[in-house]
Amino acid sequence: ISPWEKLPERNEMEEEHSGGVRRRWLVDVARWSPSPTQFQAAAALLPPHHRHAIARFVKEEDRKRALLSRLLQYSLVHRVLGIPFHQIHIYRTTEGKPYLENGPPAFKNFNFNTSHQGDYVGIASELLCLVGLDIVCISKPQGETTVEFLKNFSSYLTGHEWNCIGRAAGSIEMLTEFYRYWCLKEAFVKAVGAGVGFGLHRLEFHHVEWSNISVYIDGIESRKWRFCLFKLDEMHLASIAKGHPEDAIHSFKTTLSNVVVEEEEFYAALEIPEETFTLQTVEQLTQL
Repeated sequence: ISPWEKLPERNEMEEEHSGGVRRRWLVDVARWSPSPTQFQAAAALLPPHHRHAIARFVKEEDRKRALLSRLLQYSLVHRVLGIPFHQIHIYRTTEGKPYLENGPPAFKNFNFNTSHQGDYVGIASELLCLVGLDIVCISKPQGETTVEFLKNFSSYLTGHEWNCIGRAAGSIEMLTEFYRYWCLKEAFVKAVGAGVGFGLHRLEFHHVEWSNISVYIDGIESRKWRFCLFKLDEMHLASIAKGHPEDAIHSFKTTLSNVVVEEEEFYAALEIPEETFTLQTVEQLTQL
């Protein structure tokens, strides 16, 4: 399946057949309209510190995304590693990277990343490679032209990337091109556990029709990273970044069990082809 085709729904049997602890899950926020009682029942599955964090959001839609993001993390750990909900301890690094504190020793570098924007909340997990996920919603600028909107981000992309965006035919395609680059950069930053202070201009992406995507970090091509872009629907894109655990920043690296990995084992994991996302329902996420 081409990453640019609209994603079909995969069922549980297909997902289990893919094996291991690699998961790519999505929840369609628009499909869930809980009553206050239903919302509280779902939130009650989480530890108090997560419930407090969710309650701080003012808008209902933001509270929904925050809850679903956390439910995805706990449900994934529960279903993949077999740890009961009440025994799962998920915390954040100083930079805000979620990590599992009490994972089984056999699952060396088990790590995951969530993202939410627009209609979707998603999660991706890996056993050995670092993994980053970013979801973007392609929305037309309000009160300014596309060019004026893009100028706000002039320092975050490189000259090469802006040249590619500038060659796009029409404002919608320019926006889409911009969001593809933005999505890839954010997925990398999230994979390594860096915070908002990471200079996105340090990353430059090259591609062939948005496949065979490679990254240059501070001007040097990295062979230790793989990227994939997905078209979730007409308005939403997602990107997956996979890379070497030695590239994790210090605070995140200390949460990993095995930063030094055999080269053959690492590249075997890195080259596993990306598969489509599995759509999850809130009912599935709250199954104990």
